Amino acid sequence: MFKTKNLSPQQLSAFTALSLSLPIAAGIYFLRPDWLIAVISLIATFIGSYFLIRFVLESFIYRKIKLIYKFIYQTKASKREETYYKYILPQKGIDEVREDVEKWAEQRSAEIEVLKTNEAYRREFLQNLAHEFKTPIFAIQGYIDTLLGGAADNPDVRKKFLENAARNVDRMVALVEDLDEISRLESGEQPLYKENFVIQDLIREVFETLSIKIVARNAKCSIKKGCESPIVVFADKEKIRQVINNLVVNALKYGKIEGNVVASVYETDGKHVLVEFSDDGIGIAEEHLSRVFERFYRTDRGRSRDVGGTGLGLSICKHIIEAHGQTIHIRSKLDVGTTVGFTLESKKSEFGRGN
Repeated sequence: MFKTKNLSPQQLSAFTALSLSLPIAAGIYFLRPDWLIAVISLIATFIGSYFLIRFVLESFIYRKIKLIYKFIYQTKASKREETYYKYILPQKGIDEVREDVEKWAEQRSAEIEVLKTNEAYRREFLQNLAHEFKTPIFAIQGYIDTLLGGAADNPDVRKKFLENAARNVDRMVALVEDLDEISRLESGEQPLYKENFVIQDLIREVFETLSIKIVARNAKCSIKKGCESPIVVFADKEKIRQVINNLVVNALKYGKIEGNVVASVYETDGKHVLVEFSDDGIGIAEEHLSRVFERFYRTDRGRSRDVGGTGLGLSICKHIIEAHGQTIHIRSKLDVGTTVGFTLESKKSEFGRGN
């Protein structure tokens, strides 16, 4: 069956001209039954109609379509684009043009959604940032005002208030340092110094460093049975130490008293190593899991602030792992526990080393 759906302007012009010339020629033959005159009328009407219709299509309709394409691309046409508009665009069927416009509309819609999401994230980030800084600033202001109001004459009060003010200053310094580190990781200004090292040895070093906190929680930190065999990874050792430290500290904070923190290490496809840290703590509700790596995101603001930290630990972990070209993930269930894992490159040969 003949379809006019995807005809080019030339084909549409010919089809319309033929549709006009056939009945005209038939009418002339009916009035004057002369085949020669009828054929001449058919040819003359077809040629005249064809060029007239094609002129109208290309001069008016495709001029408007060309403007639409220029609007879509939002740039001044180059010589290459002018060639496209002059020779290629007129060969397109109207449906092809419609598909191009629909595709552009979908892309624009997706871009707008991304912009809206980014704008919402930006507003929330600025609100969180202001809140995180206001808390220690107001506390410091309160202590200083009280001391200036006469409390400085009491040695015990003076010492207590100065110590509290110093703690809040340390909190602000930690916030600034963490934000600065994230900015440098995002911009690529912080180079990675990769080397081969045994990941289990680094995990044990972190456990030893955090021994005071582990004892305070009466917790047990260990490497999962069957994962003790040394596995060499290729990464920035100090950066990965920071990641492991943050994950273990989080596991201790939100884990149970006398709880367990278990590290697991697995070789996956021969090129990557999976490292996971699991706790048996309070867990995280499912609706929060997609956002826990965002800056300052807290699943429970009051409780999170009570246990300390800047709210940037997991965000820093994510940036460090992604700077290595690897991935980080989280699994959790309320009242069961949480597992955070990340991948690293396997051991590199001496000839394959690099930063």
